[in-house]
Amino acid sequence: MEESKHVGSSVLYGLIAIFIMLITSSLFFSLLLRFTSIQESSLQYIITAVSFITLFAGGFISGGKGKEKGWFLGGLTGLIYSIIIFLFSFLGSDQLFTMEQTIYHVCYTLICMMGGILGVNLSKNN
Repeated sequence: MEESKHVGSSVLYGLIAIFIMLITSSLFFSLLLRFTSIQESSLQYIITAVSFITLFAGGFISGGKGKEKGWFLGGLTGLIYSIIIFLFSFLGSDQLFTMEQTIYHVCYTLICMMGGILGVNLSKNN
């Protein structure tokens, strides 16, 4: 029972970090698009890179908090993130993931796993 609480709190820390970073970056990019002449298509790759960095950081945080099984904690963090986004998309817009979105979310989960592995390994050194 204690281990499941530890896993849950680690994943929760990672998810909170992901959503805080994504909300902050979304606000920044929306203000940038609103008050400059930059087009959304020119920021597409930058926004994708920021998303990957954010998911990596979330996995890193969950792995660092958990201190073991980083691949599991990071993967669970990425999977729960993808489920939350899917539910917002499906329940809010009645749309399923496209094939492109599915590939992105699989990559997000893998990036989160890598972050979790690195988070565990760096937390053990301290």
